[in-house]
Amino acid sequence: MRKDSAVADDRPPRARHRLPKPSRQTTPEEELMRALYREHAGPLLAYVLRLVAGDRQRAEDVVQETLIRAWKNAGQLTGATSVRPWLVTVARRIVIDGHRSRQARPQEVDPAPLDVIPAEDEIDKALWLMMLSDALEDLTPAHREVLVETYFKGRTVNEAAEVLGIPSGTVRSRVFYALRSMKLALEERGVSA
Repeated sequence: MRKDSAVADDRPPRARHRLPKPSRQTTPEEELMRALYREHAGPLLAYVLRLVAGDRQRAEDVVQETLIRAWKNAGQLTGATSVRPWLVTVARRIVIDGHRSRQARPQEVDPAPLDVIPAEDEIDKALWLMMLSDALEDLTPAHREVLVETYFKGRTVNEAAEVLGIPSGTVRSRVFYALRSMKLALEERGVSA
């Protein structure tokens, strides 16, 4: 290592890494926070690391949030004989709340793959419905009403027979002939099966 006069630092190694002393007086809450951090941050981090399965970033976030809550509740903590049980309980609850919120929220995914999936064309659907409506108009009213009741309203043959006031055998027969007529009407319009 070269020692130039411009880069030489004659201070001892430990003195180079010290932070400058604050220029103002610290409050009791700040002193409490510094003492809490010095005394409890290490053991609290080790405890939280076990709770979050070794995820150091999450563990550090939980410890930071725990210490922020301790700072916000400094008035309650100043008279306590031992603060660590309170800190451990708060940290555990933060981890539990984080786990619950991730379970309640759907997993986020990258929307980029959706850009390459072709979207359903609404024009084709609208044209198909228009052609289907035209083909239904070509049917007799009796055939049209049995198709509407069975296919479009989803009724069974017996339910359609009850609604239309005709025997179920007649409904079956009309559905058969209506579907045949519908197929021919669609073929005339250029739709093949």
